[in-house]
Amino acid sequence: MKILRRVLVTVGAAIPVVAFLFFFVVARVVGARMNRVDDTKAIAVSERAQALHASLLVADLHNDLLLWDRNPIPPGMWGHTDVTRLVEGNVAIQVFSTVTKTPKGQNYERNSAATDNITLLAVGSRWPRRTWNSRLQRALFQADKLDHAAAISEGRLVVVHTAAELRKALDFRAGTPGIKPVIGLLGTEGLQAIDGELAAIDTLFAHGFRMAGLAHFFDNEVAGSAHGEAKGGLTPLGRRVVERMQELGMIVDLAHVSPQAFSEMLALTAKPVVVSHTGVQATCPGPRNLTDDQLRALAARGALIGIGFWDGAVCDASPHAIARAIRHAITVAGLDHVALGSDWDGATTVAFGADQISQMTEALLQAGLSEAEIRAVMGENTARFLLANLPPGH
Repeated sequence: MKILRRVLVTVGAAIPVVAFLFFFVVARVVGARMNRVDDTKAIAVSERAQALHASLLVADLHNDLLLWDRNPIPPGMWGHTDVTRLVEGNVAIQVFSTVTKTPKGQNYERNSAATDNITLLAVGSRWPRRTWNSRLQRALFQADKLDHAAAISEGRLVVVHTAAELRKALDFRAGTPGIKPVIGLLGTEGLQAIDGELAAIDTLFAHGFRMAGLAHFFDNEVAGSAHGEAKGGLTPLGRRVVERMQELGMIVDLAHVSPQAFSEMLALTAKPVVVSHTGVQATCPGPRNLTDDQLRALAARGALIGIGFWDGAVCDASPHAIARAIRHAITVAGLDHVALGSDWDGATTVAFGADQISQMTEALLQAGLSEAEIRAVMGENTARFLLANLPPGH
């Protein structure tokens, strides 16, 4: 009995320690390991590039910061971004995406929809119980996280929902010396976030979502994924979802969709879409990236294509590799359709975080782009697209 009591005392003493580690350490350790910066890929930035970068309007179409157990405002000890580093990097517009489900053993070739990594992450990150079994509630929780970050940012982060709000924020940023807030927009990665309910599109819109990817790493109730099992097209629900999104003024994101869903979406509507974070197969082959035919089809529809910063998009994840993909996309699709889609904090390894994005300006100069072309790709194309395609507002 004495031995049993000692065992029980030992176990009882260990429970608080295990609970503390699970709820306050494990999720952060996982986040740090999955979102690294590989300094060996970094490049030196010349005085010319630094001066040019300081004058740019920089915009990025995809950032998964909201998923992780971190305060989005102060400089973090890990990961790629936070509001402080975005300000340091002169990033004017950042689309923040919510992640609601990812499959175990995630890969680019074939994933089942039967498993989910985010449930354990949500519990370990102390998300509300309502998020544990609802993908919609996970999206709404991350949306609230962005709004709260803006509220405590002391003006360093402004969340916008309409073209009028975006124009006002851009004018303030350009006309107020010393104050350069990050302008945030909200999207979601994969419409598994609607839990199979068309009405949830209106719920997302009411909570500030203005961009949504149809699929992520698995086939869902809306569309096939390039990495799913069936890799099918738009479902009947998916067609109704697209119609409702476009009635509301939500931008459709074709990142991760299957080739069939890609073609069916472009045949369904003439309204411009985005591919928020991708590569091009000509410089980095693989199911994740766009063919030249897809680039031309997107350009014909007035689309915007965000070139990613990680190895799955550009193969070696260096600034020079990103620049090569950008050059090819410009050659095939045209300058007006090419932008940045970093996938920062998206369980990726990149050469630089937000505070060091001037490396992209240097790489594009070295790749032979003119200053006007660099201004377009680094952000002016994105600003123009959003001003033309967000709900107008007042």
